[in-house]
Amino acid sequence: MSGPRLSAFSVLGLSSLLVLTGCFGPPAPAPSSSSAAPAPTTSASPGSASPSTTAAPTTSANPTTTPGSSAAPTTSAAAPPSSAPASPPPTMEPTPTGLPEQVAPLTVYYVAVGDNGGSGPAIGCGDSLVATTTAPVRFTDQVRPSIEALLANKSRDVGQSGLINVLYQSTLTYLGGELNGSTITISLSGQFMLGGVCDVPRAKGQLEYTAMAASGATSAQVFVNGRPIDEVLSLK
Repeated sequence: MSGPRLSAFSVLGLSSLLVLTGCFGPPAPAPSSSSAAPAPTTSASPGSASPSTTAAPTTSANPTTTPGSSAAPTTSAAAPPSSAPASPPPTMEPTPTGLPEQVAPLTVYYVAVGDNGGSGPAIGCGDSLVATTTAPVRFTDQVRPSIEALLANKSRDVGQSGLINVLYQSTLTYLGGELNGSTITISLSGQFMLGGVCDVPRAKGQLEYTAMAASGATSAQVFVNGRPIDEVLSLK
């Protein structure tokens, strides 16, 4: 009686094991850490306003790169700095501007009273204009230092030469000059202080001839306080 009973239990146990195996199937393989999780995909239903998500997004353990890009940055993208020193930019020679600096005596004109043109250009009242020279002076524009030397002389008599300076009492300041062709134009500010009618052509002659000698011009125009010298001296 015990032999058949044990066989029946064995058959029952084996049947149960087969039933359980058919329900659950063989054990699934363990997921590999190197397999990439499925990327989320979206599909739009025809006529639907919003797409439906078919899979939940998952984060991969290893970052992925876009097609065509390298997985790691390379050092060949930027050229290594050259060890040779860069060549300095070419230098240009400075362009000279204005007149060259020089050292020379200045020419200043004074008046020989009653000379009647015997010693230089004749002016009104029978006088002459006579050129004198100063000690050597360093300059670039000779007009300015020549006119300033004339205006700076506050003595009526020019040494023992017998020449006179009718501008010695005037308070004039040189403002600037411009050479246009063969004409030199100078501008002054201040006031004339003259001793009489004959000092008018003398003062004008001293200024004009001193300016022409300094610039090499053949004619001169003098403006005082923005007005022509003839207009200013007509009131003297």
